[in-house]
Amino acid sequence: MENVGLAFDHFGLATRNPDKALSFLAGLGYQAGGMIYDPLQKVNLVLCLSADMPTVEVIFPSEERGPLSAILADRSESLYHLCYRSHDLPTSLAAMKQAGHRVIEVAPPQPAVLFDNKPVSFYLVKGFGLIEIIEG
Repeated sequence: MENVGLAFDHFGLATRNPDKALSFLAGLGYQAGGMIYDPLQKVNLVLCLSADMPTVEVIFPSEERGPLSAILADRSESLYHLCYRSHDLPTSLAAMKQAGHRVIEVAPPQPAVLFDNKPVSFYLVKGFGLIEIIEG
């Protein structure tokens, strides 16, 4: 979606079984970073990198009830979101809306521990799904 100022960053995989997800990704050649707890989102995160495949963010519940509670209520894993980067969030959002997409803010920008405290926000794009946008 370059015409709206978004560049793909990663897939977000929500799971109740992080060990199984990380084992599968390791078998594909991914290198997992360390686990990070995000107190604002109340989730645990592991960023998995590959030299030739898209980055995967493994997201799993913490002790606190958070956004994954509803997503994982009736399944043990789910492709949760696609993440993009934007150098100008207001312009990107305006361009999506001008292109005829219905964009609903799910979570306003807040600092993300996993991404060096850069602001991240979540949007539901009707007909597409949930996207995360990292600013900067």
